[in-house]
Amino acid sequence: MNRFTNKTVLITGGSSGIGLAAARAFTAEGARAVITGRDAAALERAKATLASDAVSVVNDAGSTADARALAATLTAANLRLDAVFINAGVAKFAAFPDVDETLWDEIFNTNIKGPYFQIQALLPLLNPGASIVINGSINARIGMPNTSVYAASKAALISLARTLSAELLPRGARVNVLSPGPVSTPIYGKLGLDAAALEATAAQIQNQIPLGRFGTPEEIAATVLHLSSPESAFIVGTEIIADGGMSQL
Repeated sequence: MNRFTNKTVLITGGSSGIGLAAARAFTAEGARAVITGRDAAALERAKATLASDAVSVVNDAGSTADARALAATLTAANLRLDAVFINAGVAKFAAFPDVDETLWDEIFNTNIKGPYFQIQALLPLLNPGASIVINGSINARIGMPNTSVYAASKAALISLARTLSAELLPRGARVNVLSPGPVSTPIYGKLGLDAAALEATAAQIQNQIPLGRFGTPEEIAATVLHLSSPESAFIVGTEIIADGGMSQL
C-alpha cells in the first residue's frame, strides 16, 4: 500500500525504538519522514535506514525553544505536515518518597510540556485532514509502584489529546492517543539496572502480560499508521491500548 505517497510525516523521538519503527513504516508507504532526537549521531544512523528524502533534526523534546525552532526549520524547508507522531518521551521511575523536583521537572518537561508547545508551534504547518497521534502509556491506567511521576505525565497527555481533539477539529486535524504496554525497545536499557536486574524485571513484567510476551515496535507502528491514515478518519479523541491484554484482562 502507498497510503502516504506525497505526504510528509513528523516523528519525534525517531532515532530508535517505536519512533524509528514508525518512521520506517511510514516511508515504506511512500511518506517523507522527518525524525527528531537529541543525539545527532543516532539520528544520522536512523536517517540512513529510511528513504533518501528523509529529514533529521536535532531537537530536545522537553525544550519549548526547540519546539519553536523545529517549526521554523520545517517552515524554511517549505514542509507541511500530514501526520505527526508525538513519540519522544522519558521513562524514569522512583519510589514516591525518593521523588524530587529535578526528576519531576525532567519527566513533565519532556513528556507533557514539550509536546504541548510542540503541537502548538506546528499548528500553522498542518495540512487539512492532518492526524496527530500521541504516544501515551498504560501506566496512566494501572497503579504500578514507582511510576507516580511518569504515570501522571502520561495521564496528562491522554487528557491533552481529548481537549485538543475538540479544539482542533475546526482546523481539520484529528488527535488520538496510542497507549502501549511493555514493548521491546532500547528504553528498558536506560533504566539504570544491571543485566541481571534488567532480566529479572523483564521476566516479572512479562508474567503480567496475558499474551506472554512483550510487544514489538513494529506492532505499535502499525497502529500509528492506522490512526494517521484516511481509513481512521472517523476515529477522533480516542485512546487505543496495545498491551497484550495487560491492563484489560
